[in-house]
Amino acid sequence: MDSASCTARISGSAYEFAWFGNSTASQTIVVLHEGLGCVELWRDFPERLAEKASCRVLAYSRLGHGRSDQPLAERNVSYLHQEAHVVLPAVLKYFEIEAPILWGHSDGASIALLYAAEFPDRVKSVVVAAPHLFVENVTVSGIRETDQRFEHLVKRLGRYHDDAKALFLAWRNIWLSSEFYSWNIENEVSKVKCPILAIQGRDDQYGTLAQVGRIKELASQTELVILDDCAHAPHQEQADAVLALSVDFVRKTVVSA
Repeated sequence: MDSASCTARISGSAYEFAWFGNSTASQTIVVLHEGLGCVELWRDFPERLAEKASCRVLAYSRLGHGRSDQPLAERNVSYLHQEAHVVLPAVLKYFEIEAPILWGHSDGASIALLYAAEFPDRVKSVVVAAPHLFVENVTVSGIRETDQRFEHLVKRLGRYHDDAKALFLAWRNIWLSSEFYSWNIENEVSKVKCPILAIQGRDDQYGTLAQVGRIKELASQTELVILDDCAHAPHQEQADAVLALSVDFVRKTVVSA
């Protein structure tokens, strides 16, 4: 299937999306990007995942990201819940995707977990890389450090997003807000029943190993993988290893279904 990005109008807004892999494949993986990500910033990961796992892979850019429309309202503390409980179901309905495997990175990982908790019968399994269950001091420090490179980052991100400045400010402002510091989804994660593969870099600048460790405590079916010499983007920093782990997990998930 053509991997060039296209636009779909879902719930009144235009979303950028791209398909990868064979359109006749029986299993679909939906990849959910990080807080400053989009379709293009996945680079070749969805294509390689589709090929290695023999699945269709859908990538889409959330509102305010990539070439999708700008959001209609300012982000609030429940924005990740909104993405998981309202937006993602609408996307899956539009593309007629049933029981997907969700592969989420950072913010996208949190969205995947929230969706799996809310709709246990509508998801086959979940892969999460560098997930957030709660806000840590290292998270705040990492974002503040990133903010020091504001001008450089906005210029670089401008190649991928229609309004990189607005996106960066929305991401920074909500995560550094006093009300967001108490954000926590541990209760929701405890309700996830499907298989989970949780991947974390030991050197993640935005979260400690406590994040994935807590997933394992709350959902005993979780397969936990800690990668040495790896920070916040395992699928880019150790792409071959993460692909192999993901493909093995997907195959086990599909066979056991």
